[in-house]
Amino acid sequence: MNLPTEPSIRHIAAIDLGSNSFHMVVAKVTGHDLQIVSRHKQRVRLADGLDSHMNLDNTSIQRGLDCLAMFAERIQGFDADNVRIAATHTLRQANNAHIFLSRTRHVLPFPIEVIAGVEEARLIYLGVAHTQPEWEKKFVIDIGGGSTEMIIGTGFEPQLLNSKQLGCVSYTNKFFHNGKLSKKNFSKATLAAQQKLEALCKPYKKLGWDAAIGSSGTIKAIREVLIGMGHEDGIITLERLNQLVEELCKLDQIDDIKLEGLTDERKPVFAAGVAILLAIFESFCIKQLHFSDGALREGLMYEMEERFQRSDIRMRTAENLADKHQVDVNHAQNVRNQAERFLKQVGSELDIKPKSELCSLLSWGALLHEVGLSISYKGFHRHSAYILQHTNMPGFNQEQQQVLAALVRFQRKALKLQEMPELTIYKKKQILPLIAILRLAIVVNGQRKEENELPKLTLSIETVNDEKNEEGGDQLWKLTCEDKDWLDNNRLLHADLQTEQQYWINAGWNLSF
Repeated sequence: MNLPTEPSIRHIAAIDLGSNSFHMVVAKVTGHDLQIVSRHKQRVRLADGLDSHMNLDNTSIQRGLDCLAMFAERIQGFDADNVRIAATHTLRQANNAHIFLSRTRHVLPFPIEVIAGVEEARLIYLGVAHTQPEWEKKFVIDIGGGSTEMIIGTGFEPQLLNSKQLGCVSYTNKFFHNGKLSKKNFSKATLAAQQKLEALCKPYKKLGWDAAIGSSGTIKAIREVLIGMGHEDGIITLERLNQLVEELCKLDQIDDIKLEGLTDERKPVFAAGVAILLAIFESFCIKQLHFSDGALREGLMYEMEERFQRSDIRMRTAENLADKHQVDVNHAQNVRNQAERFLKQVGSELDIKPKSELCSLLSWGALLHEVGLSISYKGFHRHSAYILQHTNMPGFNQEQQQVLAALVRFQRKALKLQEMPELTIYKKKQILPLIAILRLAIVVNGQRKEENELPKLTLSIETVNDEKNEEGGDQLWKLTCEDKDWLDNNRLLHADLQTEQQYWINAGWNLSF
């Protein structure tokens, strides 16, 4: 008798580095089932550490590191592909975020993605959609420590996404910094939030929703307090919010707050959270708000599970961007195919594994290298870089967009490598070979011929001295062809390669053909 085989079990973890708290969710994936096995939360108050110059102080950095060291104990031994870590508003804003991110490597051996506000909104919606399926069309609201995300979507697809810089920590510091509770402070905070929301009201109301759903700590705390006040269904309404404001305004100081269901750690930022939610209710004419346990970390987790194919999201993003900027898709695909062939030929020498994230970034960069032509031919590589760095690109984190921008920025003309951005997830020595490969793929496709009209080229790399050089000066890149007369038969290509060779020499690189 054949016994049923034990299904393979995969453990995954998602970590959300928020402005107020750090969260971690660990789950078990068995077959097609995803089961959460543990949740971990630590109030870090990272946003409190931002000074007037938008730099994090050492104390807040250390609080963050201490928390991540604890998280690291739980996920020790996890494979890197099974852990995703996303940093949000405060690390988007902090000028010295790179210092914090570099120090995290000593306590947590997994890359941290700093994600854009709109990408955060998309992932929050994904987390709520998977944990709150009973309503088809949802208006999801997430009030964090530094930003608030608002999304309307149908099923698993978001349709309107926005991230606004209003959060319970930043609003506490701005409107309740003296710790005083008063109707005047509430009125100022609510009005300021309404001003930020004003432009969003019309398109959101026009699209409409079946249910409004709140996620994360601020809305959870408000819900718990309302239950403690006798509203056992936990539904948040405008009337109940106004009742809560009246209760808070009977007190003089934030330290005096003693409400059933409110934890001590949430108390300092509670009043500001209530003011922001009140502004959202009034701005969007929300009748009632339900609560969802799903949020950013659940979105990260569900997207890690293979059935949700994150690569498909990025493919849609790239195709939409190419279409929007009227890219010559046939030429871009030829460049992409050539770049992938070159990388396959030299990947082992560069220690770049097949199907790795670096391979994917090279492919996306090749596909999108001409988006800047929609602005102007002159300096189009710079226009392309600007678009890829600053456009909302679902599925890509901020550093991946920086890498794509660097690839297309250095696709042609002089290699001004001193302008390379500072990176934390990737290393400069990993990106420079991708730039070299993309440049060569573009040069050999310079005549925009059909792919089958090009000679079959081979790229190889030789070490020219024993000293390792991060800039690539210790390597000789050789481009060869079985047809010995290929350059004589392609004189324009020969001239373009000679020009390219000079650019390499000026940058301290070595190219022969």
